[in-house]
Amino acid sequence: MSNNLKDYGSFIPGYRPGKRTADYLERVMVRITYVGAAFLAVVAVIPTVIADVMNIDMVVASFFGGTSLLIVVSVGLDLVQKIDSHLVMRNYKGLMEED
Repeated sequence: MSNNLKDYGSFIPGYRPGKRTADYLERVMVRITYVGAAFLAVVAVIPTVIADVMNIDMVVASFFGGTSLLIVVSVGLDLVQKIDSHLVMRNYKGLMEED
């Protein structure tokens, strides 16, 4: 990755091209991987926690976690973004802006 950045004339501000850039990118990738793995572990455990806490069937609880939860959140974020872009296009302040 650092060689690709160097070949295309790009750089990361504050880091020299080469070994320092490679080390920086490695640290960032490790952090992103750990945070992403922790998030996916929490999402995978949510149906079990809901089934145990609320004493409901696991089939019903599976609708509140895993892939369905990721889909619902991403569709909701996409809907808000589209509504906001339409409001801005029509010269309104936007959905998420305060006065």
